[in-house]
Amino acid sequence: MDTSLTIQNKPVTLYHRRHIRRSRGKALSHLVPAAVLLISALGAVASPEPLSLVVWIEFIIGAAYLVLMVRELRHLQHQHLHHEQVAWLEIAAAGILALEGYHIWHRHHAAAEASGEHRVHILPWLYGVIAVWYLLLAFGVVRILERRHLHLHNEGFSGRLTLFGAPFSYRWSEVAGVESTNEADVIIHRSDGQTNHLSFAELHEGSAHRDRLVAYAADKVGVAGELAS
Repeated sequence: MDTSLTIQNKPVTLYHRRHIRRSRGKALSHLVPAAVLLISALGAVASPEPLSLVVWIEFIIGAAYLVLMVRELRHLQHQHLHHEQVAWLEIAAAGILALEGYHIWHRHHAAAEASGEHRVHILPWLYGVIAVWYLLLAFGVVRILERRHLHLHNEGFSGRLTLFGAPFSYRWSEVAGVESTNEADVIIHRSDGQTNHLSFAELHEGSAHRDRLVAYAADKVGVAGELAS
């Protein structure tokens, strides 16, 4: 028997079957801070003024951002399903936008102080809003992804197969058997005679996750039956 089926102390994150395609689409959103970084760099190089501390910090964060972006694209190219507890690429993007927004605001504020004419500039506030959005993504995406999960353990199994679906939880003492149906579905036969249906069809490698559950349940239900007898 596969030892990976013996004990799984931690829930396994399940991904939608279009997760990689969606991740590539999300990666396109990083063109916005990349363009901001490019425009800022060109403006700083062309300006006769010496580079300020804010600009140097922005360049450092920009360099880290480019490294993180290359790493992200490499993962997507090899179709690796992964997520970090903190999305550092989003944090770097937020830093670029926040610093560039501050830089624009400071430049306009200095010009307004010199001319005595004060105006409201939307661009710094827009960059700030987008930076906050990236920060929310950095700490929130992982919690959204981990809503889909499957947890196999000694006492039973539990999980959630859709983002907004109801979670399920079964103990081996209330499970009579788990039967495969279709290509990625299961029927759970309960000890009270009722049945429940779970579908892994919309998940990446859904059939493989289904098969792990069936194999694990076949072993555990058998052990539970022997103990009960």
